[in-house]
Amino acid sequence: MDKKEIEYQIAELKAEYIRLQHDLEKLEYVDGKLSPLEKQIAEIETQLGALNQKLREL
Repeated sequence: MDKKEIEYQIAELKAEYIRLQHDLEKLEYVDGKLSPLEKQIAEIETQLGALNQKLREL
């Protein structure tokens, strides 16, 4: 994977993260079930960490 591909994946994950954060806020407001979204957010954070590490190693 080259630098451009990693940066593109990071940008996609950040956009998804922001979308999930907004959904989470809406669910909190209506007392919805939060755990599935929280798990998705945690997975994205892990993926972002791994991609940022790869980017630093290039």
